[in-house]
Amino acid sequence: MKTASLNTIAQRFQALSDPTRLQLLGRLRHGERCVCDLMDVLDAAQSRLSFHLRVLKEAGLVSDRRDGRWVYYSVVPSALEEIQEYVEDFAPKYRVLPAAKGRACCD
Repeated sequence: MKTASLNTIAQRFQALSDPTRLQLLGRLRHGERCVCDLMDVLDAAQSRLSFHLRVLKEAGLVSDRRDGRWVYYSVVPSALEEIQEYVEDFAPKYRVLPAAKGRACCD
């Protein structure tokens, strides 16, 4: 059952279209991470990292929580499930029949 709108799905695909953001999701798939851990892993300045995390958060792909001065990020599993459902809908659901011999398809 699809719960996300096409606009939401498009925004999520756009967020996924950057290698740095894909790397971030890869790091988050093992559980919640502090932003300081993500900086070390990606060797990225905090401003660059914050931009990419904001894009992922606005797309609904990650969530955050503050604990003192640190912010922790985690993947939103339901958002990834919605993307998976959408992509699975592209799989053929029928068998393509061969065209009749000697006849073009649009004759």
